[in-house]
Amino acid sequence: MEYLAPGLSAFLLTLLVLWAGTKLFPKIGLMDRPKNYGLKRAPIPYPGGILLYPVFLTLCLVFFEPNAKLIGLLIAAGILSVVSFIDDRINLSPWIRLINQILVGIILVVAGIGIYTISNPFGGVLHLDTIQFSLEIGSKSQTLLVLSSLFTVLWVVLVVNTMNWLDGIPGLVSGISTLGGLTLFFLSITPLVNQPEIATMAIIVAMMAFAFWLFDFTPPTMLMGDSGTMFFGLLLATMAIFSGGKIATAFLILGFAILDALFVIVYRLMKKQAPWKGGEWDKNRKAVHLHHRLLQSGLSERQVLGLIYLLSAIFGITALFIGTKGKFWAMVSLALVLFVIGLVLKAKQKNS
Repeated sequence: MEYLAPGLSAFLLTLLVLWAGTKLFPKIGLMDRPKNYGLKRAPIPYPGGILLYPVFLTLCLVFFEPNAKLIGLLIAAGILSVVSFIDDRINLSPWIRLINQILVGIILVVAGIGIYTISNPFGGVLHLDTIQFSLEIGSKSQTLLVLSSLFTVLWVVLVVNTMNWLDGIPGLVSGISTLGGLTLFFLSITPLVNQPEIATMAIIVAMMAFAFWLFDFTPPTMLMGDSGTMFFGLLLATMAIFSGGKIATAFLILGFAILDALFVIVYRLMKKQAPWKGGEWDKNRKAVHLHHRLLQSGLSERQVLGLIYLLSAIFGITALFIGTKGKFWAMVSLALVLFVIGLVLKAKQKNS
């Protein structure tokens, strides 16, 4: 029952704010541009993701005691949301977006949020705090854990961009974020983990995402934009490392998105173009992202969403009941499943 209040508050407050946004955004010109993407529909409110940060900030002030880690997360999320909102409106340079994401990761590190160990699925632990330097900042001394800081920033940048790239079908990011938040919630309340604060934050994130899902599930009445996708990416990435490593679990939840992102990066490098440069879908109708390829195969948006939700739910639930070694093999299994799906889609494309 202790998690009912934060979860219900998150759902209802997000629902109320988003509903208000659907009424306000058309009046102030915050609408998407469907003609730019060849879509034949009326503009809809965009980007709704900017409304998520004030809701999250309010909920954190109500349900958590302020500390360095929470303040660091709130500052990082605020900066990421504002810059992403600007990007939603005027398309910032990829370098500005990347520098901002690195800055956000550094803020988390300074606040004391980081990856300190990585479990070896076949035994042992890799310690990331062995290389460290002491920095004198005024009258205070700050210890810099080199490997830990580097891995933390890379993890944040990876997940934030992964969630952003996943935003190819309305309802995909909000749905995966809901499943991710719920999985981390159930993991955090297990006797073995027992992290009430993370459980509270996870149920808040899950219910906020579910509330948004009601608006952007196809056909959408509001789109979240980068300010929403990156916001959820940051929160999921942070919760996975906030109080002990849940990286393997988070990887399984986001496995579809992460493996798809890695495939796209490799594909673009092989085509001798920058990994962050998209546009294949618009230029020659040859989809690269797996969710777009599934659409081109003849599946409807709802069918694609259902398939991805199912895969994420299966592997997310599996992560709750297996150890590190099991999670490793689950990751391998997920990669094989996606590889087979890719082969089937390629064969179908050749035959069509």
